Parts: sequence; C-alpha cells; structure tokens
Amino acid sequence: QVQLVESGGGLVQAGGSLRLSCAASGRTFSNYGMGWFRQAPGKEREFVAVISASGGDTFYADSVKGRFTISRDNAKNTGYLQMNSLKPEDTAVYYCALRRSSGSYYTVAGYDYWGQGTQVTVSS
Repeated sequence: QVQLVESGGGLVQAGGSLRLSCAASGRTFSNYGMGWFRQAPGKEREFVAVISASGGDTFYADSVKGRFTISRDNAKNTGYLQMNSLKPEDTAVYYCALRRSSGSYYTVAGYDYWGQGTQVTVSS
C-alpha cells in the first residue's frame, strides 16, 4: 500500500504562484509514475500533469502547459507541482496519484493510489 499526502494549497490572487508537494510512503516511490489531477465543484476530476518514474518524461494538459511544472525528487519520495500565472479557473482540489504504467496516463483509471487532495483557490 502507498500513502500520499498533498500540501501547499491555499488562497492566491490571479497571477500568483503556488507549489504543491506530494509526500509518498509505504512503497518504492521511484517505481511509479506520478500524476496531478484536479476537481472543481460540480465537475469531473481532470488530468493536469504526469511525470515518469525516472522523471525523464513529462506531459501536461493544454490548459496548464507553459504555466505549471511537474517534478519529483525520488531521494525524498516527494513530487511537486509548481503553478505560476494562476487563473481563477485553476481553482479546484488538487490530487496527486501514482501509477505503474498501465492504462492511459490522462485518465483517473490509469492510477493506482491517490492522495486526499489539497484546495487551491485563485481569486480574481
């Protein structure tokens, strides 16, 4: 079993920045790809970004490309999502998740373990 704990969410003005962290425990973090998803009220959970187990490959949703950066530190069992130029439409609960490279990386079903989420609110 893997436990994931997100942190770093909060309230920020439009144009501001936040850095989310995802701390993993219980299994070898470096064996898993890591993704970030978000869910706004009344909407489905949507893909934000993914990074491969080694950190060598990253992919982003078009809506965040150029503004968000996903990264990981396998020595610290921690993943990150740096969010810059935030917009009110980025407001959501953000979740990190781990996958063993089966299924589509941009779908919820492609992930095996999930954190509890952290709230990000961007005011206009």
